[in-house]
Amino acid sequence: MSEHWPTVENVRDAQAYLAGVVYRTPLQESSDINDLLGGRVLFKLENLQRSGSFKLRGAYNRIRALTADELRRGVIAASAGNHAQGVALAAALMGTTAVIVTPEGASITKIEATRRYGADVRQVGESFDEAFQEATRLARESGRVLIHAFDDPWVIAGQGTIGLEILEDAPSADVLVVPVGGGGLISGIALVAKTLNPRIRVIGVQAAGAAAVVQSRQLGHIEATPQVRTLADGIAVKRPGVLTYALIQQFVDDVVTVDDHDISRAIVLFLERSKLLVEGAGAVSLAALLAKKVSMDQGTVISVVSGGNIDVTLLTRIIEKGLVEEGRQLHLCTVLPDQPGQLSRLLDRIAALKANVIRVNHERWDPALTPQDVRVDIVLETRDRPHQETIVAALESDGYQIIPSRTKFSLRDTKNFDN
Repeated sequence: MSEHWPTVENVRDAQAYLAGVVYRTPLQESSDINDLLGGRVLFKLENLQRSGSFKLRGAYNRIRALTADELRRGVIAASAGNHAQGVALAAALMGTTAVIVTPEGASITKIEATRRYGADVRQVGESFDEAFQEATRLARESGRVLIHAFDDPWVIAGQGTIGLEILEDAPSADVLVVPVGGGGLISGIALVAKTLNPRIRVIGVQAAGAAAVVQSRQLGHIEATPQVRTLADGIAVKRPGVLTYALIQQFVDDVVTVDDHDISRAIVLFLERSKLLVEGAGAVSLAALLAKKVSMDQGTVISVVSGGNIDVTLLTRIIEKGLVEEGRQLHLCTVLPDQPGQLSRLLDRIAALKANVIRVNHERWDPALTPQDVRVDIVLETRDRPHQETIVAALESDGYQIIPSRTKFSLRDTKNFDN
Protein backbone atom coordinates (compact mmCIF):
# COMPACT_ATOMS: atom_id res chain seq x y z
CA MET A 1 0.00 0.00 0.00
CA SER A 2 3.03 2.31 0.41
CA GLU A 3 2.59 4.31 -2.81
CA HIS A 4 -1.09 3.73 -3.49
CA TRP A 5 -4.43 4.99 -2.28
CA PRO A 6 -5.69 3.19 0.80
CA THR A 7 -8.89 1.20 0.42
CA VAL A 8 -11.77 0.56 2.78
CA GLU A 9 -10.25 -2.88 3.41
CA ASN A 10 -7.01 -1.18 4.49
CA VAL A 11 -9.07 0.93 6.87
CA ARG A 12 -10.79 -2.16 8.26
CA ASP A 13 -7.38 -3.76 8.81
CA ALA A 14 -6.28 -0.62 10.64
CA GLN A 15 -9.39 -0.80 12.81
CA ALA A 16 -8.48 -4.34 13.84
CA TYR A 17 -4.90 -3.36 14.71
CA LEU A 18 -6.08 -0.30 16.64
CA ALA A 19 -8.51 -2.28 18.80
CA GLY A 20 -7.33 -1.92 22.38
CA VAL A 21 -4.88 0.83 21.40
CA VAL A 22 -7.26 3.73 20.72
CA TYR A 23 -10.58 4.57 22.32
CA ARG A 24 -13.78 4.23 20.36
CA THR A 25 -14.80 7.82 20.95
CA PRO A 26 -18.48 8.69 21.45
CA LEU A 27 -20.95 10.59 19.32
CA GLN A 28 -22.46 13.23 21.59
CA GLU A 29 -25.52 15.39 21.04
CA SER A 30 -26.35 18.70 22.72
CA SER A 31 -29.97 19.88 22.75
CA ASP A 32 -28.80 23.43 23.49
CA ILE A 33 -26.53 23.49 20.44
CA ASN A 34 -29.20 21.83 18.30
CA ASP A 35 -31.64 24.58 19.30
CA LEU A 36 -29.05 27.24 18.55
CA LEU A 37 -28.27 25.78 15.10
CA GLY A 38 -31.83 24.84 14.22
CA GLY A 39 -31.02 21.25 13.33
CA ARG A 40 -29.48 18.03 14.58
CA VAL A 41 -25.73 17.69 14.99
CA LEU A 42 -23.74 14.87 16.60
CA PHE A 43 -20.17 15.49 17.69
CA LYS A 44 -17.51 12.80 17.15
CA LEU A 45 -15.34 13.49 20.20
CA GLU A 46 -11.76 12.76 19.21
CA ASN A 47 -10.72 15.35 21.79
CA LEU A 48 -11.35 12.50 24.26
CA GLN A 49 -8.96 10.19 22.39
CA ARG A 50 -5.67 9.00 23.91
CA SER A 51 -3.06 11.75 23.50
CA GLY A 52 -5.91 14.25 23.11
CA SER A 53 -6.55 13.95 19.38
CA PHE A 54 -7.21 11.57 16.48
CA LYS A 55 -3.54 11.50 15.47
CA LEU A 56 -2.69 8.34 17.43
CA ARG A 57 -4.81 6.33 14.97
CA GLY A 58 -2.72 7.14 11.92
CA ALA A 59 0.62 7.22 13.71
CA TYR A 60 0.14 3.78 15.28
CA ASN A 61 -1.13 2.26 12.06
CA ARG A 62 1.98 3.51 10.25
CA ILE A 63 4.50 2.47 12.90
CA ARG A 64 2.99 -1.00 13.41
CA ALA A 65 3.69 -1.65 9.70
CA LEU A 66 7.45 -1.03 10.08
CA THR A 67 9.94 -3.87 9.80
CA ALA A 68 12.01 -5.00 12.77
CA ASP A 69 15.04 -3.21 11.29
CA GLU A 70 13.07 0.03 10.86
CA LEU A 71 11.83 -0.17 14.45
CA ARG A 72 15.43 -0.55 15.64
CA ARG A 73 16.40 2.61 13.74
CA GLY A 74 13.53 4.59 15.24
CA VAL A 75 11.12 7.14 13.78
CA ILE A 76 11.06 10.88 13.20
CA ALA A 77 8.18 13.27 12.51
CA ALA A 78 7.36 16.93 12.05
CA SER A 79 4.33 18.33 13.81
CA ALA A 80 2.73 21.42 15.30
CA GLY A 81 1.78 19.26 18.27
CA ASN A 82 -0.93 16.62 17.91
CA HIS A 83 0.89 14.37 15.42
CA ALA A 84 3.92 14.74 17.69
CA GLN A 85 2.02 13.26 20.61
CA GLY A 86 0.48 10.55 18.46
CA VAL A 87 3.86 9.48 17.08
CA ALA A 88 5.56 9.68 20.49
CA LEU A 89 2.89 7.52 22.13
CA ALA A 90 2.73 5.07 19.22
CA ALA A 91 6.52 4.73 19.23
CA ALA A 92 6.50 4.00 22.96
CA LEU A 93 3.78 1.39 22.51
CA MET A 94 5.75 -0.25 19.69
CA GLY A 95 9.01 -0.20 21.63
CA THR A 96 10.92 2.22 19.40
CA THR A 97 12.32 5.73 19.81
CA ALA A 98 11.02 8.97 18.33
CA VAL A 99 12.48 12.34 17.40
CA ILE A 100 9.93 15.11 16.87
CA VAL A 101 10.61 18.41 15.09
CA THR A 102 8.12 21.15 15.94
CA PRO A 103 7.91 24.81 14.91
CA GLU A 104 9.48 27.21 17.40
CA GLY A 105 6.09 28.68 18.27
CA ALA A 106 4.40 25.33 18.94
CA SER A 107 2.13 25.00 21.95
CA ILE A 108 4.06 24.52 25.17
CA THR A 109 1.35 22.17 26.39
CA LYS A 110 1.77 19.92 23.33
CA ILE A 111 5.57 19.97 23.49
CA GLU A 112 5.66 18.97 27.15
CA ALA A 113 3.11 16.20 26.58
CA THR A 114 5.24 14.88 23.70
CA ARG A 115 8.31 14.79 25.91
CA ARG A 116 6.39 12.93 28.61
CA TYR A 117 5.74 10.16 26.07
CA GLY A 118 9.52 9.82 25.76
CA ALA A 119 10.24 11.64 22.48
CA ASP A 120 13.23 13.84 21.76
CA VAL A 121 11.67 17.20 20.78
CA ARG A 122 13.53 19.73 18.65
CA GLN A 123 12.08 23.12 17.71
CA VAL A 124 12.96 24.46 14.26
CA GLY A 125 11.38 27.09 12.00
CA GLU A 126 8.23 29.17 12.15
CA SER A 127 5.75 26.75 10.56
CA PHE A 128 4.97 23.07 10.15
CA ASP A 129 6.44 23.18 6.65
CA GLU A 130 9.83 24.43 7.89
CA ALA A 131 9.83 21.84 10.66
CA PHE A 132 9.04 19.16 8.06
CA GLN A 133 12.03 20.18 5.94
CA GLU A 134 14.29 19.74 8.97
CA ALA A 135 12.71 16.40 9.86
CA THR A 136 13.29 15.19 6.29
CA ARG A 137 16.95 16.22 6.50
CA LEU A 138 17.40 14.49 9.84
CA ALA A 139 15.70 11.33 8.53
CA ARG A 140 18.23 11.08 5.69
CA GLU A 141 21.10 11.78 8.06
CA SER A 142 20.09 9.42 10.85
CA GLY A 143 18.31 6.59 9.06
CA ARG A 144 15.15 7.06 11.10
CA VAL A 145 11.84 6.42 9.34
CA LEU A 146 9.89 9.59 8.59
CA ILE A 147 6.27 9.35 9.77
CA HIS A 148 4.40 11.92 7.72
CA ALA A 149 1.62 13.79 9.49
CA PHE A 150 -0.88 13.29 6.68
CA ASP A 151 0.49 12.39 3.23
CA ASP A 152 0.90 8.65 3.83
CA PRO A 153 -1.58 5.85 2.95
CA TRP A 154 -1.03 4.04 6.26
CA VAL A 155 -1.69 7.24 8.21
CA ILE A 156 -4.76 8.01 6.10
CA ALA A 157 -6.11 4.49 6.67
CA GLY A 158 -5.68 4.93 10.41
CA GLN A 159 -7.60 8.21 10.38
CA GLY A 160 -10.25 6.56 8.22
CA THR A 161 -11.24 4.35 11.17
CA ILE A 162 -13.11 7.40 12.47
CA GLY A 163 -15.30 7.20 9.38
CA LEU A 164 -16.04 3.53 10.05
CA GLU A 165 -17.03 4.29 13.64
CA ILE A 166 -19.29 7.16 12.55
CA LEU A 167 -21.15 5.07 9.97
CA GLU A 168 -21.49 2.17 12.42
CA ASP A 169 -22.84 4.40 15.20
CA ALA A 170 -24.90 6.80 13.03
CA PRO A 171 -25.84 4.98 9.80
CA SER A 172 -28.47 7.63 9.00
CA ALA A 173 -25.93 10.48 8.96
CA ASP A 174 -26.41 12.86 6.02
CA VAL A 175 -23.48 15.29 6.29
CA LEU A 176 -19.97 14.94 7.73
CA VAL A 177 -18.14 18.15 8.65
CA VAL A 178 -14.41 17.60 9.12
CA PRO A 179 -11.41 19.84 9.98
CA VAL A 180 -8.76 20.12 7.26
CA GLY A 181 -5.09 20.95 7.61
CA GLY A 182 -2.86 18.79 5.44
CA GLY A 183 -5.85 16.59 4.64
CA GLY A 184 -5.08 13.24 6.27
CA LEU A 185 -8.15 13.20 8.50
CA ILE A 186 -10.72 14.18 5.89
CA SER A 187 -9.09 11.94 3.24
CA GLY A 188 -9.54 8.84 5.37
CA ILE A 189 -13.04 9.72 6.55
CA ALA A 190 -14.26 10.75 3.09
CA LEU A 191 -12.81 7.64 1.43
CA VAL A 192 -14.76 5.42 3.81
CA ALA A 193 -17.94 7.49 3.85
CA LYS A 194 -18.28 7.92 0.09
CA THR A 195 -17.38 4.29 -0.65
CA LEU A 196 -19.89 2.88 1.81
CA ASN A 197 -22.59 5.55 1.41
CA PRO A 198 -22.24 7.59 -1.81
CA ARG A 199 -25.19 9.85 -0.91
CA ILE A 200 -23.52 11.26 2.19
CA ARG A 201 -22.03 14.74 1.87
CA VAL A 202 -18.53 15.45 3.18
CA ILE A 203 -17.62 19.07 3.91
CA GLY A 204 -14.12 20.13 4.95
CA VAL A 205 -13.38 23.18 7.09
CA GLN A 206 -10.16 25.17 7.08
CA ALA A 207 -9.07 28.20 9.06
CA ALA A 208 -9.17 31.29 6.84
CA GLY A 209 -5.57 32.01 7.82
CA ALA A 210 -4.41 28.57 6.64
CA ALA A 211 -6.58 27.79 3.64
CA ALA A 212 -4.17 25.96 1.33
CA VAL A 213 -6.70 23.30 0.32
CA VAL A 214 -9.37 25.87 -0.52
CA GLN A 215 -6.85 27.85 -2.56
CA SER A 216 -5.59 24.74 -4.34
CA ARG A 217 -9.11 23.63 -5.26
CA GLN A 218 -9.85 27.06 -6.68
CA LEU A 219 -6.70 26.96 -8.81
CA GLY A 220 -7.12 23.33 -9.82
CA HIS A 221 -3.68 22.29 -8.60
CA ILE A 222 -1.72 22.16 -5.36
CA GLU A 223 -0.53 25.60 -4.31
CA ALA A 224 1.17 26.52 -1.06
CA THR A 225 0.06 29.61 0.85
CA PRO A 226 2.89 32.08 1.57
CA GLN A 227 2.14 32.06 5.29
CA VAL A 228 -0.29 30.71 7.87
CA ARG A 229 -1.81 32.66 10.72
CA THR A 230 -4.53 31.15 12.87
CA LEU A 231 -5.17 30.15 16.47
CA ALA A 232 -6.04 26.68 15.09
CA ASP A 233 -2.41 25.54 15.17
CA GLY A 234 -3.33 21.91 14.55
CA ILE A 235 -4.40 22.72 10.97
CA ALA A 236 -1.88 25.51 10.26
CA VAL A 237 -0.35 23.88 7.17
CA LYS A 238 0.92 25.81 4.14
CA ARG A 239 0.56 23.00 1.60
CA PRO A 240 -1.70 19.92 1.37
CA GLY A 241 -0.22 16.54 0.56
CA VAL A 242 -0.15 15.11 -2.95
CA LEU A 243 -2.07 12.00 -1.91
CA THR A 244 -4.46 13.83 0.39
CA TYR A 245 -5.24 16.48 -2.22
CA ALA A 246 -6.10 13.78 -4.78
CA LEU A 247 -8.39 12.03 -2.29
CA ILE A 248 -10.05 15.30 -1.34
CA GLN A 249 -10.69 16.09 -5.00
CA GLN A 250 -12.22 12.64 -5.47
CA PHE A 251 -14.34 12.29 -2.35
CA VAL A 252 -14.96 15.68 -0.67
CA ASP A 253 -17.96 17.74 -1.78
CA ASP A 254 -16.81 21.15 -0.55
CA VAL A 255 -14.24 22.88 1.64
CA VAL A 256 -15.16 26.10 3.46
CA THR A 257 -13.27 28.50 5.72
CA VAL A 258 -13.91 30.06 9.11
CA ASP A 259 -12.03 32.91 10.75
CA ASP A 260 -10.58 33.07 14.25
CA HIS A 261 -13.65 34.91 15.52
CA ASP A 262 -15.82 31.95 14.50
CA ILE A 263 -13.34 29.50 16.04
CA SER A 264 -13.18 31.39 19.34
CA ARG A 265 -16.95 31.41 19.56
CA ALA A 266 -17.09 27.64 18.97
CA ILE A 267 -14.48 26.93 21.67
CA VAL A 268 -16.44 28.98 24.22
CA LEU A 269 -19.70 27.31 23.20
CA PHE A 270 -18.21 23.85 23.68
CA LEU A 271 -17.02 24.84 27.15
CA GLU A 272 -20.24 26.47 28.23
CA ARG A 273 -22.90 24.26 26.65
CA SER A 274 -21.20 20.85 26.51
CA LYS A 275 -18.46 21.12 29.17
CA LEU A 276 -15.90 20.04 26.55
CA LEU A 277 -12.36 21.35 26.21
CA VAL A 278 -11.66 21.67 22.49
CA GLU A 279 -8.66 23.19 20.70
CA GLY A 280 -8.93 25.56 17.75
CA ALA A 281 -8.50 22.89 15.07
CA GLY A 282 -11.08 20.72 16.79
CA ALA A 283 -13.62 23.55 16.93
CA VAL A 284 -13.62 24.54 13.25
CA SER A 285 -16.44 22.17 12.28
CA LEU A 286 -18.80 23.69 14.84
CA ALA A 287 -17.52 27.14 13.85
CA ALA A 288 -18.61 26.45 10.26
CA LEU A 289 -22.09 25.50 11.46
CA LEU A 290 -22.35 28.59 13.66
CA ALA A 291 -21.20 30.81 10.79
CA LYS A 292 -23.75 29.14 8.48
CA LYS A 293 -21.03 27.98 6.12
CA VAL A 294 -22.69 24.56 6.23
CA SER A 295 -26.47 24.26 5.96
CA MET A 296 -28.37 22.52 8.75
CA ASP A 297 -31.36 21.65 6.55
CA GLN A 298 -29.74 18.62 4.91
CA GLY A 299 -30.50 16.16 7.72
CA THR A 300 -28.32 14.77 10.51
CA VAL A 301 -24.90 16.42 10.65
CA ILE A 302 -21.81 14.79 12.15
CA SER A 303 -19.21 17.30 13.33
CA VAL A 304 -15.75 15.81 13.89
CA VAL A 305 -14.07 17.33 16.95
CA SER A 306 -10.50 16.44 16.11
CA GLY A 307 -8.63 17.39 19.29
CA GLY A 308 -8.57 19.02 22.70
CA ASN A 309 -4.92 19.90 23.26
CA ILE A 310 -5.00 23.61 23.92
CA ASP A 311 -2.52 25.76 25.79
CA VAL A 312 -4.09 27.19 28.96
CA THR A 313 -2.77 30.70 28.36
CA LEU A 314 -4.19 30.68 24.84
CA LEU A 315 -7.47 29.34 26.19
CA THR A 316 -7.72 32.29 28.56
CA ARG A 317 -7.37 34.73 25.67
CA ILE A 318 -9.81 32.78 23.53
CA ILE A 319 -12.43 32.72 26.28
CA GLU A 320 -12.24 36.49 26.68
CA LYS A 321 -12.39 37.00 22.92
CA GLY A 322 -15.26 34.56 22.66
CA LEU A 323 -17.17 36.35 25.39
CA VAL A 324 -16.80 39.60 23.49
CA GLU A 325 -18.03 37.94 20.30
CA GLU A 326 -21.05 36.51 22.13
CA GLY A 327 -21.99 39.84 23.67
CA ARG A 328 -21.00 38.62 27.12
CA GLN A 329 -18.33 41.29 27.62
CA LEU A 330 -18.51 44.97 26.71
CA HIS A 331 -15.44 47.20 26.52
CA LEU A 332 -16.29 50.89 26.82
CA CYS A 333 -14.38 54.15 26.91
CA THR A 334 -15.57 57.61 27.92
CA VAL A 335 -14.15 60.91 29.19
CA LEU A 336 -15.23 62.41 32.51
CA PRO A 337 -14.50 65.71 34.25
CA ASP A 338 -11.65 65.04 36.69
CA GLN A 339 -13.78 65.81 39.75
CA PRO A 340 -14.68 63.86 42.89
CA GLY A 341 -17.70 61.60 42.49
CA GLN A 342 -17.76 61.46 38.67
CA LEU A 343 -16.48 57.89 38.42
CA SER A 344 -18.71 56.74 41.29
CA ARG A 345 -21.74 58.25 39.56
CA LEU A 346 -20.93 56.43 36.32
CA LEU A 347 -20.43 53.09 38.10
CA ASP A 348 -23.69 53.51 40.02
CA ARG A 349 -25.49 54.04 36.73
CA ILE A 350 -23.90 50.90 35.26
CA ALA A 351 -24.96 48.91 38.34
CA ALA A 352 -28.52 50.11 37.87
CA LEU A 353 -28.38 48.76 34.33
CA LYS A 354 -27.54 45.29 35.74
CA ALA A 355 -24.04 45.05 34.31
CA ASN A 356 -21.12 43.72 36.35
CA VAL A 357 -17.86 45.66 36.28
CA ILE A 358 -14.84 43.43 35.60
CA ARG A 359 -12.12 46.05 35.15
CA VAL A 360 -11.78 49.83 35.36
CA ASN A 361 -8.84 51.86 34.13
CA HIS A 362 -8.73 55.54 35.21
CA GLU A 363 -6.28 57.38 32.91
CA ARG A 364 -5.18 61.00 33.40
CA TRP A 365 -1.96 60.97 31.37
CA ASP A 366 -3.26 60.49 27.83
CA PRO A 367 -1.79 63.39 25.81
CA ALA A 368 -5.13 63.85 24.05
CA LEU A 369 -6.78 64.87 27.36
CA THR A 370 -7.03 68.35 28.79
CA PRO A 371 -5.88 68.82 32.41
CA GLN A 372 -9.54 68.91 33.47
CA ASP A 373 -10.44 65.50 31.97
CA VAL A 374 -9.88 61.85 32.75
CA ARG A 375 -10.38 58.89 30.44
CA VAL A 376 -12.15 55.84 31.83
CA ASP A 377 -11.91 52.41 30.18
CA ILE A 378 -14.37 49.87 31.55
CA VAL A 379 -14.90 46.15 30.89
CA LEU A 380 -18.41 44.96 31.74
CA GLU A 381 -19.98 41.53 32.04
CA THR A 382 -23.28 41.57 30.14
CA ARG A 383 -26.04 39.13 29.23
CA ASP A 384 -26.07 39.51 25.44
CA ARG A 385 -25.91 42.06 22.65
CA PRO A 386 -29.39 43.54 23.32
CA HIS A 387 -28.29 44.13 26.93
CA GLN A 388 -25.18 45.89 25.64
CA GLU A 389 -27.24 48.08 23.33
CA THR A 390 -29.50 49.00 26.25
CA ILE A 391 -26.50 49.99 28.38
CA VAL A 392 -24.92 52.15 25.69
CA ALA A 393 -28.23 53.84 24.84
CA ALA A 394 -28.96 54.60 28.50
CA LEU A 395 -25.49 56.05 29.16
CA GLU A 396 -25.63 58.18 26.03
CA SER A 397 -29.07 59.39 27.09
CA ASP A 398 -27.51 60.46 30.38
CA GLY A 399 -24.96 62.56 28.47
CA TYR A 400 -22.00 60.19 28.38
CA GLN A 401 -20.18 59.93 25.05
CA ILE A 402 -19.38 56.24 24.73
CA ILE A 403 -16.48 55.10 22.55
CA PRO A 404 -15.85 51.35 22.09
CA SER A 405 -12.40 50.75 23.56
CA ARG A 406 -11.18 49.00 20.40
CA THR A 407 -11.62 52.38 18.61
CA LYS A 408 -8.59 54.67 18.65
CA PHE A 409 -9.23 57.35 21.23
CA SER A 410 -9.34 60.98 20.24
CA LEU A 411 -10.47 63.95 22.28
CA ARG A 412 -12.44 65.13 19.23
CA ASP A 413 -14.72 62.11 19.73
CA THR A 414 -15.73 63.23 23.23
CA LYS A 415 -17.41 66.11 24.94
CA ASN A 416 -17.17 67.52 28.42
CA PHE A 417 -19.88 66.77 30.91
CA ASP A 418 -21.45 68.91 33.56
CA ASN A 419 -23.45 66.07 35.04
